[in-house]
Amino acid sequence: MDKGKMDENEWGYHGEGNKSLVVAHVQRCVVLRFLKFPPNRKKTSEEIFQHLQNIVDFSKNVMKEFLGENYVHCGEVVQLPLDFVKQLCLKIQSERPESRCDKDLDTLSGYALCLPNLARLQTYHFAEHRPILCVEIKPKCGFIPLSSDVTHEMKHKVCRYCMHQHLKVATGKWKQISKYCPLDLYSGNKQRMYFALKSLLQEAQNNLKIFKNGELIYGCKDARSPAADWSELAHHLKPFFFPSNGLASGPHCTRAVIRELVRVITRVLLSGSDKGWASAMKLGPGSRGPCVCEASPFRRSLRHQGRSSMERSGLPKGCLLYKTLQVQKLDLLDIEGLYPLYRRVERYLEEFPEQRKTLQIDGPYDEAFYQKLLDLSTEDDGTVAFALTKVQQYRVAMTAKDCSIMIALSPCLQDASSDQRPIVPSSRSRFAFSVSVLDLDLKPYESIPHQYKLDSKIVNYYSKTVHTTDAARAPTRFKESEDCTLVLHKV
Repeated sequence: MDKGKMDENEWGYHGEGNKSLVVAHVQRCVVLRFLKFPPNRKKTSEEIFQHLQNIVDFSKNVMKEFLGENYVHCGEVVQLPLDFVKQLCLKIQSERPESRCDKDLDTLSGYALCLPNLARLQTYHFAEHRPILCVEIKPKCGFIPLSSDVTHEMKHKVCRYCMHQHLKVATGKWKQISKYCPLDLYSGNKQRMYFALKSLLQEAQNNLKIFKNGELIYGCKDARSPAADWSELAHHLKPFFFPSNGLASGPHCTRAVIRELVRVITRVLLSGSDKGWASAMKLGPGSRGPCVCEASPFRRSLRHQGRSSMERSGLPKGCLLYKTLQVQKLDLLDIEGLYPLYRRVERYLEEFPEQRKTLQIDGPYDEAFYQKLLDLSTEDDGTVAFALTKVQQYRVAMTAKDCSIMIALSPCLQDASSDQRPIVPSSRSRFAFSVSVLDLDLKPYESIPHQYKLDSKIVNYYSKTVHTTDAARAPTRFKESEDCTLVLHKV
């Protein structure tokens, strides 16, 4: 990339989150990621450079070690001409969702993060001529905490995602509750995984997006987007999964195409290698927790069928979902057990503020930082060192709970023998694929009090509304565990 010949017309709006905005090159398989800030909050160029460099270092020295080098793309910090950045900002402004325009693109420092375009197949610098399909999934937290520090019994039965759905709908964030439960996706059971992925396709929210040749064709652009149309999605996907076009149009065709998509995604998610520390991670028998969330609609559908238990499958240790789940489980104490340790660190910093740099709270995220994360002990010796280790592990776990998995698929050419990339079959075709992880910024130390308050708010709302309502209905029907006696009278 020649920084001296940057043309804003060669770049297009790709997407944005709460803290950054991404543009993609129209020909090369690269994106630029810019930081965003509220209008009244300015940072120096040095601060922005260090922020971006910390993102690179954390990806390279921590997440790549946990997940494996094939899945993590670190990128590099680049400095761009300010005139190019300003013109680019003007060019893309009209494409930004209104709900995201409360923050402005950083146009003053010139710094950005240059990364591969993960909506494309990896290993190629330039966009390929064959069509590319990319599915982005934000799977969220895949386990229920077993920590003895948990005070709300409900948290031992219902996962965080399912509880949070009720609060989000009540506050107007989303229109209806999703049937998706992360524990179903992380189960490794194909039937449960199919159900989870179909639920995401029905109610994508911000947990699923589908791109075709780099352009978003499916998924909510913002909270007010209407429910996406499956028949329109099937129209986009049909050439990928049924290239001979042998299917008739209509509901049957739509269901068949969606079914093929779900099967292929499931196969890709269950594939992988054993490289990466998380593959061999052992958190002990107490870390597993329940394999089923009581609020999962899949679990309820089993009850209706008269089945009381689910088949335990488990994820292959080499697959990315397994590795991601192990990193999530670095949250050993839950936020309820973690918050008092955070307060211990805070009291220490109030007394010795100059120690913040020594404690590596704001970086550098180097080999020494990574090594401290491997201490999985939970016996509190009362020291600041113990508290800090658990705080840093929690931050890394929260990062893994909020990351996105990018699955890029491209139909295999007739002669695919020279293609070195992995292949996944479908009913009528085969796909070369690549799997990557993005959104791997370390969660801020300062966000822990907010997480503590939010956790309490989510659980209290769920307990007072959903659980109370269910309990009120309970006397009108037999509970699963109750014995009943049938009494016959003479007529």
